[in-house]
Amino acid sequence: MEAIELIKLISASIICWINFVIVDIYFGLPKNPGVSGAEVIGNKIEKLARNITGRYFMGNIVCSPDASAGTLMASIFYYVMGVKGGLIASMLIFIGNRLCNDPGYAGTIGAITATILMYVFSGLIEPKYFIGGMVIAIFTIQGLYHIGASKLLGNLAKKLRMI
Repeated sequence: MEAIELIKLISASIICWINFVIVDIYFGLPKNPGVSGAEVIGNKIEKLARNITGRYFMGNIVCSPDASAGTLMASIFYYVMGVKGGLIASMLIFIGNRLCNDPGYAGTIGAITATILMYVFSGLIEPKYFIGGMVIAIFTIQGLYHIGASKLLGNLAKKLRMI
């Protein structure tokens, strides 16, 4: 991998991470479980992390299409079909939210903002880097270290005055 490719991947990862975390915090994922299953996961994480806000955020991410899923799907669909693909992904995430009985719109908005961001950065960063970037962003929140991620998400939500 060349240095420029690595820079593009890291840049896309940062853009994706900020996009999905900000959108999910704005839509209140740290406040309470939006769908069934989120509370079960949240309670397990609370035992590990001792942070109620981050636990619900992480539980909601797993149980319903949120901004991380929206951003990842938009990245894949944008890669395959361009802007139209990103909009199709947004529609599919919206349908997925309704099927999960999720009252929120974080996933749909995350897919739309991801599509816009990929369009804005299209001259600098190709969509394939956003796919990899989103996988890395999800891994840092969901797979790397639950305790640290839960605390970080809770602190960010507090700083943004969303909880």
